[in-house]
Amino acid sequence: MPAGTSLRHERVPHPGLSFVEIVSLVAALMALNAVATSMMLPALPAMSKALSVSDNDRQLVITAYMLGLAFASLFFGPLSDMIGRRTTLLIGLSLYIIGGIYSTFAVSYEHMLAARVLQGIGAAAPRVASISMIRDWYSGRQMGKVMSLVMVAFQIAPVIAPFLGQVVLWFAPWQGVFAALTLFGVILLIWCVMRLPESLALVNQRPLELRSVLSSYRLALTTRVTVGYMMAMTFIFACLFAFINSAQQVFMEHFALAELFPIVFAAISIAMALSSYLNSQMVEKYGLRKMSHMAILGFAATSVLLAAIAFSGTLSIVSFIAIQSLAMFFFGFIGPNFNTMAMEPLGRVAGAGSAMIGFVTTLIGALLGAGIGKLYDGTELPLVYGTALFSVLGLICVLVTENGKLFRQQKEQQLAT
Repeated sequence: MPAGTSLRHERVPHPGLSFVEIVSLVAALMALNAVATSMMLPALPAMSKALSVSDNDRQLVITAYMLGLAFASLFFGPLSDMIGRRTTLLIGLSLYIIGGIYSTFAVSYEHMLAARVLQGIGAAAPRVASISMIRDWYSGRQMGKVMSLVMVAFQIAPVIAPFLGQVVLWFAPWQGVFAALTLFGVILLIWCVMRLPESLALVNQRPLELRSVLSSYRLALTTRVTVGYMMAMTFIFACLFAFINSAQQVFMEHFALAELFPIVFAAISIAMALSSYLNSQMVEKYGLRKMSHMAILGFAATSVLLAAIAFSGTLSIVSFIAIQSLAMFFFGFIGPNFNTMAMEPLGRVAGAGSAMIGFVTTLIGALLGAGIGKLYDGTELPLVYGTALFSVLGLICVLVTENGKLFRQQKEQQLAT
């Protein structure tokens, strides 16, 4: 972006949708990724057996999806700034559906990985465009509140998705889970076609030119607050991805909770959903930094505590679930607020900014989480040690960004809108 160019972001009037429908639709679009990565967890053993895949390698079904999601974000972000959020969403959802059909009928593991990459590519559009739509319509603490409400649904999805996957497996083979994911994409596509208006004002549309795109990415990568909170989110999301990759083996194999896995997974995920809802009710009063800085301290302390207990050899299934749930409770305050603070300076380039943030946090977070998953050795130790390390690195990123001073109130409502 040339020097002196204004970053002021012109907002379009609110669409002819109720606040509830706006939040519900954006939440459903955001939940697409959570459902796509957690609903198929109960089907992994049957799928790996049918496709002749080793236990640790079957985790690549999750990683392949996340890699497609990460790299495609770099394309869909600028595209949404040029042609609008709605059209970008429709393109992405169509690709997601095609990938879903492909995965349902995959006859080899290689075909399954290719299908999951395609599904991830399609899902990148809803992820980028959804955050951009929120940025188009809201700012500051109000944006933080909306993001929190959206994140409630995003985090409820992992609560019910494994259970729904298990229900499907009661009546259908493992392919039925991927068919159900495809159906969810079809429902979202119909909803967007029928109800979703365009959120991007004409004055804010940007040409899809390499120079302009690179300028937008450079802005995202050189803005101190954006980079700091983007890297903090990366390490915190690495903890989440490590948990998703390892959960099925840790609970079903190490702790021998095969039948109870969906219930245990749901119990831990409920803690995230609860804190996201509380954040939506409290963030306007207390501010983004106060809420999220408290949470990152709690998340790091809890993760280190869990690792210390595991190291001592006294960790039980009850204490693991209890402490992991507390950690996820703190996690629910981190995601929406960190994302809001990272996006606040990027109003005029919200699409590209959201794309770069999504690319970095998803790519690096997914790879780090996959690395922890591959280290599974029949115990919970790789998971808890990795989570402790990444949580501390996330806290360090925040401390560096804030020059070592947490909880400082900023004029969040007026930040570079």
